[in-house]
Amino acid sequence: MHIWVDADACPGVIKDILFRAAERMQIPMTLVANKLLRTPPSAYIRTLQVPHGFDVADDEIVLRVQADDLVITADIPLAASVVEKGGHALNPRGEFYTPENIQAALTLRNFMTELRGSGIETGGPTAFSQSDRQAFANQLDRFLNRMTKDR
Repeated sequence: MHIWVDADACPGVIKDILFRAAERMQIPMTLVANKLLRTPPSAYIRTLQVPHGFDVADDEIVLRVQADDLVITADIPLAASVVEKGGHALNPRGEFYTPENIQAALTLRNFMTELRGSGIETGGPTAFSQSDRQAFANQLDRFLNRMTKDR
C-alpha cells in the first residue's frame, strides 16, 4: 500500500497528521504538487513535483495509483478515478469516497459548478475546523490499522 497526497490544496494540519502516520505505520507516502514542498526527513515520505497546469498533479496520481492505495484529496473527479482503479480516496474532512457514493458526489459537484457558472452565489465550503481534523485523523487511523493488520 502507498499513500498519495494531492498536496497543492491539502491543509498543513492534514499533512502533519499524514507525516506522523507514515512514520508510525512505516507506509510509503508521496506528496504530489506543482510547487516545492517541505517534508520532515523520513525514509517513508517523499515529494513529487510536477509541472504547473490544470490537473497535472491529479493525472500523475491517477497514473501511479494502484489498487488498495490510499489517495488524500478533496478533488472529486480525482477521487472518482482512484475509486475506479480500485484505490481508496479520503478527503481532508474525513469522508471516504466509495463506489457507493462517488457518483452522487460527482453529480452534486457538477450541479454546483453549473449554478456558479450561471452567476448564482453558492458560497464555498465551511471553514476547516478542529472537528474536521479529528474526523480525518480517526478515519485515517482506522483505515491504516485495518489495511496493515495482515502485514
